[in-house]
Amino acid sequence: MLFLREADAAVLNLTDVRPTLVDVAHAAGVSLATASRVLNGFHHVRPETRRQVVQAVDRLGYVRQRAGRAHEPQRAGLVAVTVCEDGSRLFADPYFSRILWGINRELAAADHDVVLLTVESARNGKSPALRHLRSDHVDGALIVSMHARHAGPLERVGVPMVVVGRPVGADPTRYSSVDVDNHGGAALAVRHLIETGRTRIATVAGPKDMSAGVDRLAGFSDALTDAGRFDPGLVVHGDFSLPSGEHAALRLLDRRPDVDAIFAASDLMAVGVMRVLRRLGRRVPEDVAVIGFDDAPIARTTDPPLTTVGQPVEELGAQSARELLAILDGTVVEHRQAVLGTNLVLRDSA
Repeated sequence: MLFLREADAAVLNLTDVRPTLVDVAHAAGVSLATASRVLNGFHHVRPETRRQVVQAVDRLGYVRQRAGRAHEPQRAGLVAVTVCEDGSRLFADPYFSRILWGINRELAAADHDVVLLTVESARNGKSPALRHLRSDHVDGALIVSMHARHAGPLERVGVPMVVVGRPVGADPTRYSSVDVDNHGGAALAVRHLIETGRTRIATVAGPKDMSAGVDRLAGFSDALTDAGRFDPGLVVHGDFSLPSGEHAALRLLDRRPDVDAIFAASDLMAVGVMRVLRRLGRRVPEDVAVIGFDDAPIARTTDPPLTTVGQPVEELGAQSARELLAILDGTVVEHRQAVLGTNLVLRDSA
C-alpha cells in the first residue's frame, strides 16, 4: 500500500488538459463506474453500453494514464483509501491500522493497487488529495473517518466510492456504506451499567460531525431515557483520542463529581478517563465504572482491564472493500447500506 499525504499528492500532475475518464463517461452518457468497468474489461456490461464507451474513447482521444509494459499483465485498477484525518492521527489510533489491514487484504486478493490518501481539510474542495481522486488515476475510493465537512467535496469527486460508516451531512442514498451498530452497542453498555446498580451515568461522547459520535451518543441517551435517567449535564465530548478523553473527564468531574459510571465512545478516550480517575483518587470500578468502545488491543492491558463494546473493525474494512469491488466489476449497480453487529466484552472496569 502506497501512503500519499496531501503534500505529496500536490506534486502530481493533476491539471493536465488531456481528456479524463470523467469526460469519457459524460460523452458516452454513462456513469463513471460503468466507463471504468468497460475500460478494465469487466463483464456484466451491455454490448451497446460498451460500444458507446469505446466510441467516446476514440472520439476524445482518451489515453489511460496507467499503461503498463506490453509483457506485463493488466492489473485490475487503483483504489484510493481516503482517510479524513491528519497523518498523526492515522498512526496514533490503532483503529486505522486494523481497518486498513482488512481493506488491503481484500483489495490485494483482487489484484488491485492501493494508494492511501489523507484529507486533512477540504477547503472549497481544493484539497490535493481530492484533486487526486478526481483524476483518472483512480478507479474507486474507500472513505474512512468521514466528517460532515467532507460530504460536499466528496460528492463532487465523481468516482465510485464506498463510505466506511454512515455518511453525516450527506444524502445516504448517494453512497454505498458499511457501518457497525454504534447505536445498539452504546445501548448495550448503558443497560449493563444500569443492571449493575449505577445511577449517575455519564458519557464522553465522540465528535458531533461523525456518524460514530452521533450514533453512539444517541444509543446512550435513548437507553437512559427509556430508564427515566437521562441527564444532558452528564454529556461531554471528545474526538476519540486519548488526550481528549482526559480533558473531557476533567471537565465532567469538575462539574459533576458524583458520577459513578462513564461510558466513553472509544477505548482511547476510556483510557484517558481512567488516567484522570486515578489521579483524582477515584477507584475503578469501585467508585466509577468505565466502559469503552472498540475492543482495541489496549483494552486488555489497562489496569483494570477495560470493559468495552466490541466492533469487528477488520471485517468492517474487508466488507467495505468487497462492496467497492462489487461496484467496480458491475455485480452491484445500486447503492447499498450494510450494518455489522456489535457486542459487549465484559472485563473488570465495569
